Amino acid sequence: MKVRSLFMLFVFVLMAEGVWAKSPAPTQVDGATTVSTKRAKILMNQGVIFIDVRRVTDFQTSRIQWAEHLDLKLDLTEESLLSVVKKNQPVVFYCNGDMCQRSAIASKKAVAWGWTKVFYYRGGFPDWKNAGLPLE
Repeated sequence: MKVRSLFMLFVFVLMAEGVWAKSPAPTQVDGATTVSTKRAKILMNQGVIFIDVRRVTDFQTSRIQWAEHLDLKLDLTEESLLSVVKKNQPVVFYCNGDMCQRSAIASKKAVAWGWTKVFYYRGGFPDWKNAGLPLE
């Protein structure tokens, strides 16, 4: 009976993880500005730093041109972000699109740490790629 209960608990945890991973990303993040692909491209043309918070394997496969990488779960800290962009400089966070939570979480963290010009690119890598914009 214990084995069955443990198995059921394991299945529940796996299902819950799958549901969380496939939840739509929020449309807005308090303290950040949500941007479209068009606005993200304008920001890039202005020299704003883009932070890719996806997994390293995603980043190595392809990324928005000139993007910096700080894996949300492994690398993103106040200190690591500060080494890339000052708190008074604009910064764009992106991940794997509107079903990815990472850029929303990164944007929330940056705002909480005192960044004042945070841009949340909800459409992220898929929208950028579909628009035919520069990739590496």
